[in-house]
Amino acid sequence: MGAPEPAEPVTPKRAATVMFVRDAAEGVSGADDAPGARGAGGVEVFMLRRVATMEFAPRMMVFPGGGVDPRDADAGLPWAGPTAAEWAARLDVDEVTARVLVAAAVREVFEECGVLLAGPTPDEVIADVTGEHWHEQRRRLLDREASLSEVLREHDLLLRSDLLGYRAHWITPEFEVRRYDTRFFSAAVPQGQRADDDTTEADVADWVRPADLLQAWRDGSALMLPPTVVAVEDVAAATSAAAFIAERPVVVSVQPELVDTGTGLVMRAELMR
Repeated sequence: MGAPEPAEPVTPKRAATVMFVRDAAEGVSGADDAPGARGAGGVEVFMLRRVATMEFAPRMMVFPGGGVDPRDADAGLPWAGPTAAEWAARLDVDEVTARVLVAAAVREVFEECGVLLAGPTPDEVIADVTGEHWHEQRRRLLDREASLSEVLREHDLLLRSDLLGYRAHWITPEFEVRRYDTRFFSAAVPQGQRADDDTTEADVADWVRPADLLQAWRDGSALMLPPTVVAVEDVAAATSAAAFIAERPVVVSVQPELVDTGTGLVMRAELMR
């Protein structure tokens, strides 16, 4: 907000983020220093707290995800589940962009928290991606030594697009100098896998109760950007993790704007809930 407004709005970078959810009975929130990570019951969501040195959203609680890579558009990406054409209709984009966004979501969560939404067949999901070998695959992706398509083909795996739900679409306000056009997906961590904290971009990674995190945000002990707040509110209202992932809400593009109320500037956005 304190940065000078650019002469022309910066073109937002396409990005994807994933809300991993689970029924609280599936596990117990762990890290004592994770804002809101206490108690049980309801639906939990996996979140990261970005390190203070990050240029974008330092110290913010976020879902795993990030910007697209040009190689995410590889037409040879091994794929199972709804096709790129079907995702294009759902995301209201062309097929190439749909493939990029879904691939970016799968790649980013594997890089950041070690969850791989892929399997050897359209009906199976790989159960174990721990150990040095898979850690090296994450490093290759993170360092852009290999594309997601290359890693999957090398291991005879298919991206499982059917494991993703679609929740929201947010675009950074035009006055910001760093802008993102972000799709919010949902998913469950496949059986046998676990989301971890093996990333240099976050100092906390854990399952949290949405209601507790929202209270921590209101108290000022947890920081979140508006899109994250709205998304966490949606998880808080979920009856179960499976229902949340299966739900197909009407998704509209949301781009907050600065509005002068006469008594000061406020951020305003039209939401469809």
